[in-house]
Amino acid sequence: QVQLVESGGGLVQAGGSLRLSCAISGRSSSNYAMGWFRQAPGKEREFVAAISRSRIVTYYADSVKGRFTISRDNAKNTVWLQTNSLKPEDTAAYYCAARDTAYTFDIYYTAPEYAYWGQGTQVTVSS
Repeated sequence: QVQLVESGGGLVQAGGSLRLSCAISGRSSSNYAMGWFRQAPGKEREFVAAISRSRIVTYYADSVKGRFTISRDNAKNTVWLQTNSLKPEDTAAYYCAARDTAYTFDIYYTAPEYAYWGQGTQVTVSS
């Protein structure tokens, strides 16, 4: 069983940046493909970014492409989401997710494909 704990959220002005972290425990993070999702009040959870076990393959939602960067360090069992040029519409609770996979280069971008979830960290962007 793996546990995920997000941190790094907060209140930031439009145009600002935040670096979200996801700490992975219980099992080596190298076994998991990882993803970030977000959910705003009254809206469905939506995909933000994903990264393969190998770190080589990444994928982003169109709404964040060019502004957000997902990365990981398996030795530190940590995944990050660097968020730049934040907009008020980025306001949401951000969730880290993990999927156990044997495939080194696969990524996953729908919520049902992930078995493990963190509790979330709130990002609020003021205009």
